[in-house]
Amino acid sequence: MGFLRRHPVLTALFVLFLAVVGVVTATGVAVWRAAHTDEARRVEHADVIAVLGAAQYNGRPSPTLQGRLEQAELLFHEGFSTRVLVLGGGRPGDRTTEAQSGKDWLVGQGLPSDAVFAEPEGSTTFESLEAAANFMRLRGLHSAFLVSDPWHNLRIRRMARDLGIQAYVSATWHSAAKSQWKRLDGYSRETVGYLAYRILGR
Repeated sequence: MGFLRRHPVLTALFVLFLAVVGVVTATGVAVWRAAHTDEARRVEHADVIAVLGAAQYNGRPSPTLQGRLEQAELLFHEGFSTRVLVLGGGRPGDRTTEAQSGKDWLVGQGLPSDAVFAEPEGSTTFESLEAAANFMRLRGLHSAFLVSDPWHNLRIRRMARDLGIQAYVSATWHSAAKSQWKRLDGYSRETVGYLAYRILGR
């Protein structure tokens, strides 16, 4: 107690350090738990399956995007929704967008063209989800299964719900989790990303 009275600044800094460590640790645990949650196990239906975009190469989905599309295709065939919405814009010089290449891939797999939609807006996750919210609002849709990589679950569900979407997560492990290092990197980045979103709001 004497040390605490003699060094109030050091004590305050130490308490602050413990608080930061506690928040980061709790967030990391929440990211991990959300990654291992598939809400399609308890929610039978949603208005739309929304696929978060990832890289595409001249109209060909990257392995990461294809893994997400395969999960959306599975959910569609199992009757979780009658609509699939693919999100994601393009980069300067691209001849197409993540959303359009994803739609083309799904239609090529046999999904009805009138059941698959492309919303090629946004260069960030939040902007893509804003586009999804606008798409849904114009059509009177309210609920969505969000398909991305598992460590994104906590952040994208929070963002979507903040945008007024009744959001559930059903991630793919097939393309994203190639190794333990990949998973660790994903959890670490998403812990920081989720905290940044809660602080900055985007």
